[in-house]
Amino acid sequence: MTKYCEGCGAVLQTTDRNIEGYVSDMEHTLCERCFRIRNYNDYKSIAKDNTEFMTLLEKINETNDLVVLVVDLMHIHPDIQKIARALHNPLLLVLTKRDLLPRTTYDSKLLQYVDRFQIPFVDKVMISSRKNDHMDELYEKIQKYQTSPNVYVVGLTNAGKSTMLNQMIYNYSDVKREITTSMLPSTTMNFITIPISEELTFIDTPGILDQGNMLEYIDYPTMKKVVPRSEIRPRTYQIKDAQTHVIDSLLRVDYKTQNSVTYYISNVLKIERYYKDTDRLQELERHEITVCEREDVVISGFGFIKIMKPCKLTLFTLKGVSVYTRDSLI
Repeated sequence: MTKYCEGCGAVLQTTDRNIEGYVSDMEHTLCERCFRIRNYNDYKSIAKDNTEFMTLLEKINETNDLVVLVVDLMHIHPDIQKIARALHNPLLLVLTKRDLLPRTTYDSKLLQYVDRFQIPFVDKVMISSRKNDHMDELYEKIQKYQTSPNVYVVGLTNAGKSTMLNQMIYNYSDVKREITTSMLPSTTMNFITIPISEELTFIDTPGILDQGNMLEYIDYPTMKKVVPRSEIRPRTYQIKDAQTHVIDSLLRVDYKTQNSVTYYISNVLKIERYYKDTDRLQELERHEITVCEREDVVISGFGFIKIMKPCKLTLFTLKGVSVYTRDSLI
């Protein structure tokens, strides 16, 4: 009989430690990978790409079930348009990690921000799973729009899907179990069926790989610094002369003209300012960025910089990390 990991949904197997679902004994309910993540925060990457995810989307399209699209507020990625276009099902948008952005930011502004993508969501809701904020509202909207007991959950890796689902299990299910959650990328490996009640079963999907995400390129101790754990305190600098900002050996930004810039990054990251030429981090991958008025420069998986005036910037960061601009979120 086929047996699945309770943490990530992978088919359990005892033959190859380098393939998803490995266990030393078929009596185990967690694969070795999930066990080590939960108990030691020891992450082992399993080779995958988005080809498998697109196959899963095709299976979802064979139904008319409600799809909950989970998006990290800190990293509203342009790829949500691709995901939405690939699905023909009714879509409910869930914006996660509201607790990380400043409380002074209006919720209505954050919700309106996604309207520019022109995706016909049936509805939108913004939550904080860690603080259990607006979870009842989400539950009510799911009940309102579901077309059958099955509700699919999709999103980019580390968007907060598993944390959200664990909170839903805790709040509304009599069966207490947990799926694997971590700041580490790609901790769900296959469909996971999560019964909440006779009227509702969630079907969690693997996160869509964001291969430009910085979390794919750093070790766990560095992740603990990069991933925000509390409300971000924005750091604003008035740029009067050319200067360079270096952030924890992970990012260098060269400013050439007067401007006002605000960093939305983890509070524990240190920003060092240099007013003369420096060779710090010049060995990293170079990006030349043209920024329009009131745009954000997003460093995928790391955070974003709000830029007030049009300018040209030079950034250096880890090879493979995506850097792009967007209209200002805040």
